[in-house]
Amino acid sequence: MTELTLSLAAARALHLAAQGMLQPRRRKATKDDVMEAIRAMGVLQIDTISVVARSPYLVLWSRLGDYDPAWLDEHLAEGRLFEYWAHEACFVPIEDYGLYRHRMLDPSALGWKYSETWMTEKAGEVAAVLNHIRVNGATRSSDFERTDGEAGGWWGWKSEKRSLEQLFASGQLMIARRHNFQRVYDLAERVHPTWHDSQLAPLAETRREMALRAVKALGLAKAAWIPDYHRTRRPHPDADALVEEGALLRARVEGWDPPVYIHPDHAGLAHSAADGSLAPSLTAILSPFDPIVWDRRRALELFGFDYRLECYTPAEKRRYGYFTLPILRRGALVGRVDAKAHRRDGRFELKSLELEPGVRVTERFSRDIAAALTRCARWHGCAEVALTQSIPASFGASLQAALAQTD
Repeated sequence: MTELTLSLAAARALHLAAQGMLQPRRRKATKDDVMEAIRAMGVLQIDTISVVARSPYLVLWSRLGDYDPAWLDEHLAEGRLFEYWAHEACFVPIEDYGLYRHRMLDPSALGWKYSETWMTEKAGEVAAVLNHIRVNGATRSSDFERTDGEAGGWWGWKSEKRSLEQLFASGQLMIARRHNFQRVYDLAERVHPTWHDSQLAPLAETRREMALRAVKALGLAKAAWIPDYHRTRRPHPDADALVEEGALLRARVEGWDPPVYIHPDHAGLAHSAADGSLAPSLTAILSPFDPIVWDRRRALELFGFDYRLECYTPAEKRRYGYFTLPILRRGALVGRVDAKAHRRDGRFELKSLELEPGVRVTERFSRDIAAALTRCARWHGCAEVALTQSIPASFGASLQAALAQTD
């Protein structure tokens, strides 16, 4: 069979179609659509920064438009989702639990996320935390009083919090629900009572399935992109071997030396992309932890978008801002905006909006960006969109005019 050849624009369109980001939705989102979107992505990364909506909620908004964020929390509490270390900390459909069970059984491969030393040297404390949950039920870290006199913070966890996280990494605890976005831990057998390790597939089969899932979620993938999606470890399945057995299709992208791989379920989409009938029309604001941009190398190769998140960079060394959000417009990543939602004041502040070099600003372009920003602001409960700085400065006037005309 002749290998399909796609233009770079077609490759982008196929990727966006697989991610549910090709065109705006035509109907109002429902609670079931949240699960459908997560299943299409495979995983939904979690992050706690809240200058705008926390990342998992924003990733869903980019795909669903206005929806009730409580639906995500409800799916977790109702057992349709579970949390675990996937790409990073992620919400994952519960039916995929078996794909991650090998990691729980051998958590030493998780690096800093799991400490064998802690589990050994603090075995008594760990057992006490586990017994507390067994007797008292689902528990938050805040249910344990801090006794060491130290401050909190990401790297200043109290002993019980560290034990909770080690037990979570090893699969003995799961997240039953979240309360004000704080994890509520419970025994795995109570959160997911239908699971038994007799259901566990061999590790090689699991690695193969994860590779196929990654390619499907991406729409198309270079071999080098596949392991990052689920952060899988070597040995990685050979993509060409998967082609030979019919599990993947091989294709080419104009200007790229390595081939790309496509899941057979997306064969029709791939041909539509190749013949130009997949037309990206969605304009949206993305989370820094959206699958479209979380692999910075892939974002550069596929979109020509050189992106980094600077919230962990000292303020004086930041180039773009604390929490810059990529701007997707009609199949291209055209800029980034450092935004902050002042919910109490009803104001969505655009501290700095910078376009990519060479982006052609037209009236339609400005209207698209203004409409996306206004939708995002209103979903945050902010009636006002306030622009502080734009680069180039000439875009500011055009955007302000478009914002003024946006209903």
